[in-house]
Amino acid sequence: MSEQEQALQAATNSPTFALLKQAGIHLGVWLLAFSLFAATDSWEQLTGWQLATLLNVLTGFIAGFVTVNLLHEWFHYFGAKACTAQYSLSRKASLFVFDWDFENNSLDQFFIMSIAGTVGGILGLLLIYAGIEANSAGRAALVAGAVTSFAFGSILEWPVLARTRRSRDPQAELMKLTPPVLGRAGAGSLIAGLTTWAILL
Repeated sequence: MSEQEQALQAATNSPTFALLKQAGIHLGVWLLAFSLFAATDSWEQLTGWQLATLLNVLTGFIAGFVTVNLLHEWFHYFGAKACTAQYSLSRKASLFVFDWDFENNSLDQFFIMSIAGTVGGILGLLLIYAGIEANSAGRAALVAGAVTSFAFGSILEWPVLARTRRSRDPQAELMKLTPPVLGRAGAGSLIAGLTTWAILL
């Protein structure tokens, strides 16, 4: 193997490359979601067709959900960095930016990392709400998707934080996020999103 090949392999195996790869994938997903929303929004505004409206609602919901979800996950990462926590960056394409090291991090670091995710979700909600006038079904769906994402993360994570304060074992509390728990969180967050959409219409 040549020196150039060794240098390239070392670069692709570096944490910086893993982080940039995740950032690029997440940015691409976000741009795709918002581009589809923008295209269907223009189509709906120009034609008023029911099919255009339906697609605008679907893409708006997805774009809002993706925006808040990605900000939530990246703020988890920023929180981990801020408290100098131990973690390993995800090498493969994933929703999650990193894997938390439960053995080598303190309880305080876990709380900082977790709460930072909520801060990111709130920021995403504010950006969507302030940047979009919900004067159509699709634009209202954009806000509703953002609310759904924030509600989903909150319904899952806030009880974990509350239980962790008592048990002081975040890994054990996270293991309680079983498929039925995820299903109930999904149903509850969807109700929150649909309620938001109905209010904005």
